[in-house]
Amino acid sequence: MPKVLIINGSPRVGGNTSMALEEMVKVFEAERVESEVVQIGNKDIRGCIACGTCFKKGQCVFDDVVNELAPKFEEADGLVIASPVYYASANATLIACLDRLFYSTHFDKTMKVGASVVVARRGGLSATFDELNKYFSICGMPIASSQYWNSVHGREPGQASEDLEGLQTMRTLARNMTFLMKSIELGKKEYGLPEKEEWQPTHFIR
Repeated sequence: MPKVLIINGSPRVGGNTSMALEEMVKVFEAERVESEVVQIGNKDIRGCIACGTCFKKGQCVFDDVVNELAPKFEEADGLVIASPVYYASANATLIACLDRLFYSTHFDKTMKVGASVVVARRGGLSATFDELNKYFSICGMPIASSQYWNSVHGREPGQASEDLEGLQTMRTLARNMTFLMKSIELGKKEYGLPEKEEWQPTHFIR
């Protein structure tokens, strides 16, 4: 059974971001995909300080929810990251979490399926969507798409329920993500993972 870790970056419990994710969870349950939602937007999470301790200890030096998420991420076949939009950007707490989570976890993320979800009153959705997708594209994670950009509109609590197209986009995203995870699992059994070359870093200073 595929597993999906869902990180909710909203500080509001039961808010519009939660409503968008609930549409996905319903589909995952129907498709026999195990999912777990972890809300981190209301937690105290500091940013990465580039100390490099994670390369020695195998985990972030700041022992908080990031280290709790790390083994869940490693075990998962897919990762959904969701955020409300603040100033055409994701919630800063979510970004701090993702910076540390992706940098401090050194397991191979190749072919884990990623999906980002963004929720806003009106604008800044596509900028935030692009921002979150960069976490996936830097480490070999295929990005699940839907019938539209993965966004839902709503300002006051509960208004997301009125965005019927947005909620349909969430359901379609969950179905497409499920198909990708199952297809990749079959592909790994038949063909294995893509060959990896030795990393050749290029630094632009002399």
